[in-house]
Amino acid sequence: MGEFADKLAAQSPAFQRAYLGSLVPNLVKSENLEKYYQTLTDFDFLVAKLHHPEFGMQRLIEDYDLIDREETLNYSKYNSEKVRCLKLIQGALRLSAHILVTDKQQLASQLHGRLLHQKMPNDIRLFLAQIKQKTTTPWLCPLTLSLTPPGGRLLRTLKGHTNSVSSVAITSNGQQVISASHDKTLKVWNLATGEEIFTLKGHYFSVNAVAITPNGQQVISASDDKTLKVWNLATGEELFTLKGHHQWVNTVAVTPNGQQVISASDDKTLKVWNLATGEELFTLKGHHSAVKTVAVTPNGQQVISTSDDKTLKVWNLATGEELFTLKGHNSSVNVVAITPNGQQVISASHDKTLKVWNLVTGEELFTLKGHYSWVNAVTITPNGQQVISASHDKTLKVWNLVTGEELFTLNGHYFSVNAVTITPNGQRVISVSDDQTLKVWNLVTGEELFTLKGHYSAVKTVAVTPDGQQVISASHDKTLKVWNLGMGEEVFTLNGHNSLVNAVAITPNGQQVISASHDKTLKIWNLGTGEELFILKGHNSAVKTVAITPNGQQVISTSGDKTLKVWNLATREELFTLKGHSNSVSAVAITPNGQQVISAFHNKTLKVWNLADGKELFTLKGHYSSIKTVAVTPNGQQVISASDDNTLKVWNLADGKELFTLKGHNSSVNAVTVTPNGQQVIFAFHNKTLKVWNLADGKELFTLKGHYSSVKTVTVTPNGQQVISASDDNTLKVWNLADGKELFTLKGHNSSVNAVAVTPNGQQVISASNDNTIKVWNLATMKVIATFTGESYISCCAVAPDGVTIVAGEQSGRVHFLRVEKTVSNS
Repeated sequence: MGEFADKLAAQSPAFQRAYLGSLVPNLVKSENLEKYYQTLTDFDFLVAKLHHPEFGMQRLIEDYDLIDREETLNYSKYNSEKVRCLKLIQGALRLSAHILVTDKQQLASQLHGRLLHQKMPNDIRLFLAQIKQKTTTPWLCPLTLSLTPPGGRLLRTLKGHTNSVSSVAITSNGQQVISASHDKTLKVWNLATGEEIFTLKGHYFSVNAVAITPNGQQVISASDDKTLKVWNLATGEELFTLKGHHQWVNTVAVTPNGQQVISASDDKTLKVWNLATGEELFTLKGHHSAVKTVAVTPNGQQVISTSDDKTLKVWNLATGEELFTLKGHNSSVNVVAITPNGQQVISASHDKTLKVWNLVTGEELFTLKGHYSWVNAVTITPNGQQVISASHDKTLKVWNLVTGEELFTLNGHYFSVNAVTITPNGQRVISVSDDQTLKVWNLVTGEELFTLKGHYSAVKTVAVTPDGQQVISASHDKTLKVWNLGMGEEVFTLNGHNSLVNAVAITPNGQQVISASHDKTLKIWNLGTGEELFILKGHNSAVKTVAITPNGQQVISTSGDKTLKVWNLATREELFTLKGHSNSVSAVAITPNGQQVISAFHNKTLKVWNLADGKELFTLKGHYSSIKTVAVTPNGQQVISASDDNTLKVWNLADGKELFTLKGHNSSVNAVTVTPNGQQVIFAFHNKTLKVWNLADGKELFTLKGHYSSVKTVTVTPNGQQVISASDDNTLKVWNLADGKELFTLKGHNSSVNAVAVTPNGQQVISASNDNTIKVWNLATMKVIATFTGESYISCCAVAPDGVTIVAGEQSGRVHFLRVEKTVSNS
């Protein structure tokens, strides 16, 4: 503990509360800015305020806003460079808020991961040095900038949903965001602070859509449970449930006067409801298939619906009468937009076209052709002169609504464009895509202004605040993100891959790391500094696995391009490409003497190669389905393969002959490992079990049961006495290898555990999970020592020979270099 913390801890709870609450405001009021700077860069103060039950993260963040008051600019001690440092710390806190709210112990690692950059001011470097000095409990210290730094356009992440976010709406005053999710809930968020105000629970299935009344007092949700619910936005209370549909409700709209709600359902109908009483006014029947979307004219007199029956229908909202049917599309009509004057309707269809209709006469004015796949979304500029369409063909198109002419195509996304919106001034377009990004475009020139990256799954919907300053995006990654449209370019760049990191490996001397990625490259890193040294390019598809020869001189990579490549680590030169398979390479292993490579392929075979000349020695045939994994015994004499044909085979490496088949299971194998003495082999199965076999005679010794879902990976402690398994059931289990009994379960992850590693001394276990975390466990105490949260799921991990340096790869392409600080001995 530091001096500040020691003094504060000696005081009464009442004094601590008053001191932490008044210290910073009083320093600003008294113009003692030097002390203000010192306080907000004192890590002990940050820890104390963060942990205090009456303050916490948001109150700490607000302390940094006090310097922004107009009068402080005239104070004699105002120092713009120090203010910049405070704003960087505040930005890092804001970006980490969704993590620190639930795990305050990560304060040190989150600040390091976002502020550790050579371009940071010297005061920031001193602040980080102070953190290392004052943090007394074990923690994972990032060696490089590997988390989103402050100063960019990402303001904060709204985290809390447990499934993908399907819809988002912003109140008219721009103060609150409401999100709807497939986790059956809605959440109400404070947009200024990012705090969750409440969760709206009551639906029994996915919530598909959300709408807010014009006065901002009520929220209406539509669900797969066939109902709509009306909620009081001030209290979070459910006012009533609107029942009547016979299939899931796809969308909902509110009339401009806020008095009526219109719902559209897969039961082929729309329903109009009285929002004051919850009474159903009438059912609009006429469609012959599911009703996809609904829109209300600006005067509130008409409703337009779109359907899978290839039509739109226009209804009189006062009487419930169908006015006319708009026919002309050749496939499902996905979405509709109405011009601000209420005179025209634009429909977007699965038939790759948009159509413009006269709402007064029902006449088709023209068809907008040009997309090469279905059109997902459409929006209209505030002046009603242009239409922007978003398509599955990866493009957006801008059209002149007066002439029907295509003005330009917006190219840049790599996958389907799911939604599009326009800023209130009509000058910028924001698109979201399955490529996990948002793009902001200049509507006048068609130029891409910038790309917003941060989501790690498809981005499905987007909304802009009424002032046009912020964008809220919602994704299948279960989060919402708040972006500032007005900020400048990113100041600090992050090293890493451009896509999922599939594997990481550390050289035997512990000096370098090799990472393999879906972006078709390998990267070589300095393990001590986290510096990227060079890139190995040559594969034409994702690089799946990587292995290093025992002497640390060569790297072998496998790829979806059906090849292996052998690289010289010193010269960075590709030595040769190993070809010969008709399918992608699924696994690779190197013999302990470093002379041979064994590759496993999806085409049911294994191949053994001579590493000296790259020649194929023999092909191992016998499996009837894809081979998932392969291992070599420590003496280098046998190869073990596991296949989707539910068999395991043991081969003699000297002659390539099959020794025996290990039978007795009815599930595919996810992983295999051999004990250090080479006497036993352990397999992890999709059917929730592990099996231990005697390699000498091929007999099954035990089945390890206890997991509740697929076992993803398995490893053995260096002394060969314990087995550690990781599962989709969110747990790790530790087993006694002598008798096959479960010793204990390591619980703490909130999602599947993808990878596990054991330190060389066998005392600690490192796990990587889909919950975005890396955890270090003490095997003696069965407790978590430290946790680090990344920004997407952690796909792989490795531990260096020193036992304290950890490398982990993310879905995002980031590679984290972490060192366990202040480790506690088991003794």
